[in-house]
Amino acid sequence: QVQLVESGGGLVQAGGSLRLSCALSGSTFSNYVMGWFRQAPGKEREFVAAITRSGSSTDYLDSVKGRFTISRDNAKNRVYLQMNSLNAEDTAVYYCAAAGSSYISKYYQGYHIWGQGTQVTVSS
Repeated sequence: QVQLVESGGGLVQAGGSLRLSCALSGSTFSNYVMGWFRQAPGKEREFVAAITRSGSSTDYLDSVKGRFTISRDNAKNRVYLQMNSLNAEDTAVYYCAAAGSSYISKYYQGYHIWGQGTQVTVSS
């Protein structure tokens, strides 16, 4: 059974940083495009960032460009989301997702494996 498990969420003050981590088990990690999505209360789930299977290409939500960095370590079966200069609008549950495709999708329908989510709360 393929599983994704996120970690690294928590409470941080505005302007601070957090690093989310997501581990995949039960399959070959390098076969998947990996993405991060988030969902705030009362809002739709939105794309945050994604990275290709080799890590050579990334894409980001406009509002996080320059603040967030997605990376992966195929040897460790992990994908990371480094989040800097956090603000209250970044407060949400963050989900890691995997897609068995060769290209990045910004749509949640493009991902078929999901983690349980990790809460990120930014206090102002």
